[in-house]
Amino acid sequence: MKKYTIDYSHSTIGFSVRHMMISQIHGTFESYNAELTVLDIEKIQDAKVSFSIIVASVSTKNFDRDVHLVSPDFFDADVYPKIHFESTYIEKLEDKKFAIHGYLTIKNMTKPVIFTTIYTGSGMNPWAQEVYGFQAKSKIDRRDFNLVYNALLETGGVLISDEIDIVVDLEVNPV
Repeated sequence: MKKYTIDYSHSTIGFSVRHMMISQIHGTFESYNAELTVLDIEKIQDAKVSFSIIVASVSTKNFDRDVHLVSPDFFDADVYPKIHFESTYIEKLEDKKFAIHGYLTIKNMTKPVIFTTIYTGSGMNPWAQEVYGFQAKSKIDRRDFNLVYNALLETGGVLISDEIDIVVDLEVNPV
């Protein structure tokens, strides 16, 4: 098995959620740790994937919203400082497309999730290191993780949708 390190300057763990049922709010986590070990990176079925996110590093480009997200109304970062994912197995769906099955833990609630993952290719960076790219996507229901804050709108509907889109873009290179 070979271990790969994340190129943090070319990687992102992000999310989006529908706001007032009319627009998407996008956010990222600026501090995280990810590990990838695999025999053949272009096939990845035998890979082990994990990541831990520092909740307080959330950024939606709006200070007040970010403060609200780390409060007890949402993530309660003082009590639950990390989000964690651990893969259990990986299945090949198509050439360069995989389903990474695993468990996601938010606020001590652990649920199974599947990340549909595309191997986006490889290349040599300017420092003569081979790099590999992946994009993984999943949808979760935030209520499954006790993220239940919401508000009813006068015009009908709710302030925040229950469905959250997660997108992980990773660039990795061998250690």
